[in-house]
Amino acid sequence: MTGSRNPLLTFLLLPFSFVYGLAVMVRNFCFDTGILVSQHFPLPVIGVGNITAGGTGKTPHVEYIVNLLKDTTCLAVLSRGYRRKSSGFVVASTVSGVEDVGDEPLQIKKKFPGIEVAVDTSRARGIRNICRINKKLQAVVLDDSFQHRWVKPGISVMLTDYNRPMKKDLLLPAGRLRERVSAKSRAEIVIITKCPPDIKPIERRIIKKDLNLFPWQSLYFSTFTYGTPLPVFAGAPSFPEREELKGVKYDILMVTGIVAPRLLKKYLRGFSPRIIQITFPDHHSFRSRDIRRIIAAWNEIKNDRKFFMTSEKDAMRLQKFTDIDPGIKEKMYYVPVAVSFIDKDGEAFNNQIINYVGKNRRDHILC
Repeated sequence: MTGSRNPLLTFLLLPFSFVYGLAVMVRNFCFDTGILVSQHFPLPVIGVGNITAGGTGKTPHVEYIVNLLKDTTCLAVLSRGYRRKSSGFVVASTVSGVEDVGDEPLQIKKKFPGIEVAVDTSRARGIRNICRINKKLQAVVLDDSFQHRWVKPGISVMLTDYNRPMKKDLLLPAGRLRERVSAKSRAEIVIITKCPPDIKPIERRIIKKDLNLFPWQSLYFSTFTYGTPLPVFAGAPSFPEREELKGVKYDILMVTGIVAPRLLKKYLRGFSPRIIQITFPDHHSFRSRDIRRIIAAWNEIKNDRKFFMTSEKDAMRLQKFTDIDPGIKEKMYYVPVAVSFIDKDGEAFNNQIINYVGKNRRDHILC
């Protein structure tokens, strides 16, 4: 949100936001009028994205959709592979590295090894290539695709963070909006993410009124649920049960390279209030000097009862540092995150996605 930025800096950046907004408006006009043409594909394509720069929970929502469809549909996930060092079309495997496919696609592949996961800056080319590789493909989920208008999804899911209302934000670079709030009209589904689990019905009604969606658009509310911490490195011991930790004073070194680590920190306070935090930018590519800084902070914690905690996405980028001292590696854990819909929204959302895929699925077809 703009409130976290220096007001003077925001004011100085407003002219750049105006120019950026004009460029986005012209681009959208070209697609809306057919000057630039979006491609359609003869199989269900589900697009997941947002109009803000990061932090809305795209990957957990993509994983939710994958988990919903994977047992009944031959499925693929296609991403651009943000900050990877490879180029062109790359298929992910469970032994791929972050440099090959990016942290989020690697996370999805490791969690769902039975589905196709690939990256390509050109989503249209990527879909064609995946179809050629797997001729039985029945549906594609596009990760972070809302601004990639060269492909027209059959159903578009737009996410917006409960903690960062769009109407209170500004266009980049003064704010976090990638395009104007009116772009929400391109979405068939809008999800308010990271909601408090106990959000009140009246607050839901206020949010719905503020969004002013069209009658054909569906609105859902979701929240994050965090699971039991898991080892960053294979072979490390399982995280202790909560009963084992009761009455024990221990410290947590929390290391993150995500947009909004606040919710993770809130969850970790349930284990211990003694948290030392090191924060890096989103999708930060950890280097040896970062690891030295982290280890120095770890060594400064004099309490022998301590744990290293990070996000699931960060764990993907830390696993390449296999030369970390074994005594530290066995104390390194990441916290898996999942999406949970509020009230009966989950049932309605599931039915909408399943019905769309079921009505549009084509069996054994080449794109």
